[in-house]
Amino acid sequence: MSRFHLIAPSGYCINQQAALRGLSRLTEAGHQVTNSAVIARRYQRFAGTETERLADVNALVELKTPDTIVLAVRGGYGASRLLDAIDWQALTARQQHDPLLICGHSDFTAIQCGLLAQGNVITFSGPMLAANFGAEEMNAFTEHHFWQALRNAQFTIDWQGDGPDCATEGTLWGGNLAMLISLIGTPYMPAIDNGILVLEDINEHPFRVERMLLQLYHAGILARQNAIILGSFSGSAPNDYDAGYNLEEVCTLLRARLSVPLISGLDFGHEQRTVTLPLGAKAVLRNVKNSSQLTLTGHPVLKS
Repeated sequence: MSRFHLIAPSGYCINQQAALRGLSRLTEAGHQVTNSAVIARRYQRFAGTETERLADVNALVELKTPDTIVLAVRGGYGASRLLDAIDWQALTARQQHDPLLICGHSDFTAIQCGLLAQGNVITFSGPMLAANFGAEEMNAFTEHHFWQALRNAQFTIDWQGDGPDCATEGTLWGGNLAMLISLIGTPYMPAIDNGILVLEDINEHPFRVERMLLQLYHAGILARQNAIILGSFSGSAPNDYDAGYNLEEVCTLLRARLSVPLISGLDFGHEQRTVTLPLGAKAVLRNVKNSSQLTLTGHPVLKS
């Protein structure tokens, strides 16, 4: 069984019942869970004051228990407020020996990108306590892929993607699209060339998704990658005004402007069904006739 240490650097967990259900699910499975007091913590819309939420992150330096999974309670908003006060140097040094396995997504992408940019620290973009482990029924696909990523030094994800034939490799990075956009021009945006950029988002209309992708395009970030993978974009249904304009049209536009292969259809993001990806790991991508394969290596794993 594993050790989980909870952190809440972003929004208040409005669905307390789900978070407590996630806590129970983990403990009933035999896992040890620490720092559960952060679940109920609240200041305005945030999961505590700035000082409290910052302490969640910086205190990881002092976390001595080996083989520990650091799990974000939820996303929302708030991580961006902490970026200039996080002790990146100390966290990087902590991760160089007996690394913590840090997992979350959504707003947590800001901290994950900061760790990658500031110290080349690999973290996992995957499920969180409330929305995933606290779902009324834990998604079997999500649970399988979570443990697959954290237990295996090499693993492969297969899916039926849409996009051109390609075979390439590079550093896997990315996460939530809106959070990446918010980091452009800051020291917390990873400067990765020849990488494989994976993106997802929630509740963004197709034109907003397109506008953010075009910002990455105009900034030259997309052209510097070896491939782009699109995950799920929940809550992005077009309306009558769109008259046929949708996410598929967005992909068509991007593919027309890029020489970089863009592969869509990966189960990755805010849906209950999601893979877990080690951001900063080495990735090998192959796509042939809508059969996609992503192999990951170089990330920390559980030792027991």
